[in-house]
Amino acid sequence: MAPYATDEQTLHNQNKDLPKLKAPQADDWKFKVSYTTVFVMLYLHLSALYGLYLSFTSASWATIVYGIILLEVGILGLMAGAHRLWCHRSYKATFPLQTLLMLFQSTAGEYTAFNWVRDHRLHHSYSDTDGDPSNSTRGLFFSHLGWTVVHKHPEVKRRGASLDMSDLLSNPVLMFQKKYGFYIITFFTYVLPTIIPMYFWGETFNTAYHVNILRTILSLNFTALINSASHSIGRRPYDKEVQATENIAVNLATLGEGFHNYHHVFPWDYRAAELSSKLNWTAAFIDFFAWIGWAYDLKTVENGIVVKRAMRCGDGTYEGGLRCETVFKNE
Repeated sequence: MAPYATDEQTLHNQNKDLPKLKAPQADDWKFKVSYTTVFVMLYLHLSALYGLYLSFTSASWATIVYGIILLEVGILGLMAGAHRLWCHRSYKATFPLQTLLMLFQSTAGEYTAFNWVRDHRLHHSYSDTDGDPSNSTRGLFFSHLGWTVVHKHPEVKRRGASLDMSDLLSNPVLMFQKKYGFYIITFFTYVLPTIIPMYFWGETFNTAYHVNILRTILSLNFTALINSASHSIGRRPYDKEVQATENIAVNLATLGEGFHNYHHVFPWDYRAAELSSKLNWTAAFIDFFAWIGWAYDLKTVENGIVVKRAMRCGDGTYEGGLRCETVFKNE
């Protein structure tokens, strides 16, 4: 789910008659590396390693705690905002909440929500095929971050041309971010998070800057795990034919996005999981704003539908046994 570092293609409703792609699928495409992106990625990861060193040697506790808070803020912006709200439209949000989520998402440094949603809709429409930007069929590294440092597969461009992005194009919050994306993201990802520790508790620029880079790289890699680890490691209790898996480690890193087999089977569920109480902090975040009236029309899946799908299509690891008995007794 990391962003793709290339220019946007025009998104119009065309090329709807392209042949169907069945996962897992990958042709013999020759990678075209973006060396500029490789350089940027290497610089950021090396800077993050230095930031990790500084975290143990010179950073104040305030800087470390602030970095952790900002890490979670960015992930909430990505998962509650770009993912569950704007990509899957699994709930609706008022203007204040949309603005807050846009600002949260801007702190993560993963490009604009428009870019993020475009690539993620392709990921779901053509998962684990050449129409998927992070096609897991090409291996763990490619699906993690490798896809961000190569030019897009031609099939991604063809399929992307037929995506319906009209809901985002008519959203004033997202179009404002898209129009001023470079300035907004630079400010909220790099400038402000560096200035605050310097101004409020006297952190040095060197430490504040590099600990912040560590925070952004952790966010990038945590969200990338959803495309890599959660498409290769774990159970498939809801549909064994779907490559996405249930992975508790990914769930912990991403505040509730590790129930990925469920999510690919039922992508419209705002919880992105069967239950919202299993360390699903993003669902709790949405529930809070539903309680105060800023989030509404939360979509879920009926219990019986979930159980029947698991019994019919799962890999046999479904853990809702008692719930299964209740469902089938009532038939």
